[in-house]
Amino acid sequence: MPHQNFPVAESATNIVNAYIDDAIRLGASDIHIQPEEDKVNIRFRIDGVLRDAGTEQSDFLQTIVSRIKVAANLDISEVRAPQDGRFQVTSGNRELDIRVSTFPTCFGECAVLRLLDLSRAMLSFEQLGVQGDELKRLERMTAKPNGLLLVTGPTGSGKTTTLFSILSKINNAEKSIVTLEDPIEYRIPNIRQTQVDPEAGLTFAKGLRGLFRQNPDIIMVGEIRDRETAQIAVEAALTGHLVLSTLHTNDSLGAIARLANMGIEPFLIGSSLLGVIAQRLVRKVCDQCGEEYQPPKALLQELKFSTAERGTFRRGNKCQNCGYTGYKGRIGLFEVFEVTKDLETLIAAHDSLDAMETKVKEDGMKRLRDNGFQFARQGLTTLEEIVRLTKEG
Repeated sequence: MPHQNFPVAESATNIVNAYIDDAIRLGASDIHIQPEEDKVNIRFRIDGVLRDAGTEQSDFLQTIVSRIKVAANLDISEVRAPQDGRFQVTSGNRELDIRVSTFPTCFGECAVLRLLDLSRAMLSFEQLGVQGDELKRLERMTAKPNGLLLVTGPTGSGKTTTLFSILSKINNAEKSIVTLEDPIEYRIPNIRQTQVDPEAGLTFAKGLRGLFRQNPDIIMVGEIRDRETAQIAVEAALTGHLVLSTLHTNDSLGAIARLANMGIEPFLIGSSLLGVIAQRLVRKVCDQCGEEYQPPKALLQELKFSTAERGTFRRGNKCQNCGYTGYKGRIGLFEVFEVTKDLETLIAAHDSLDAMETKVKEDGMKRLRDNGFQFARQGLTTLEEIVRLTKEG
């Protein structure tokens, strides 16, 4: 809804607060403030999809962005360069961290506010959506004292939440846990967290080398982006540390090829890697307007569903509760690849990904799309949503 009925001189705080309140109430993850030639569009990202939330007059842009900059301790006089900051708000009994990014455009500065619910860092594996055999594999891997555990997926797929859920589960007074992040998203007691600062010379690779002298048991690296970081992470995993990190790959097996392409020797990958978690966030069918339905026969045939496998399918009928989308909330969809002795041998021999895929299927691992179909059969989401977010495989 637009918030245009305040005088300009006193409206900036009211406008910003009103949109933040609306975003929290609607469960948005981000607020986008996008200037156009003759107006300012405000959009919320809800369940991974942008929705229009209101418009403001162009004259309001600078006062709105300046108010956000003041809250985030940014330089209000700098309008030609990107800036990043953060501030906190309290809503009810929830504390939210708001990350701010501003960026210059031809019509003025745009801003994106990411709303991070600090309680989300404490979710259990079951609350994330991990179930069945995937849960057993994940629990086995996180119980190991050393090795490399990777989380993969596109931007916005919940990788950081998964990493911090793992850290929360294994965090105790007997272990020294350190992190390198860009930026720090969730703050957790008893964990030493550091934000990388390339301008000051603190990169992921340099920070990792320094962490070795801090006598850690567990190291979390926000992302493996280059060969040097990958090499140090592997070395750490091989010398008695449990290393957690993320990679940008489409599926779990793709992480092996990505590490190899970075120049890591296959035998080092095989001996250091505990496993890979690939994930997506899928939209859930709205609880209030969800209803049973029979998907088109052609779609079931295309996806190779047998009559016995069909289950109970549901879809939203679109109501006010879900913003007339048919979906409300999201749940994690996971593919958990655990490196067994046989797979370690295949990786070290630089065998093909096809051979590895054959082996993991023999071991009972389900791919992302297969696990998604199980969610659809349970009525948690729709077949269309699974097809949208996963590739055939």
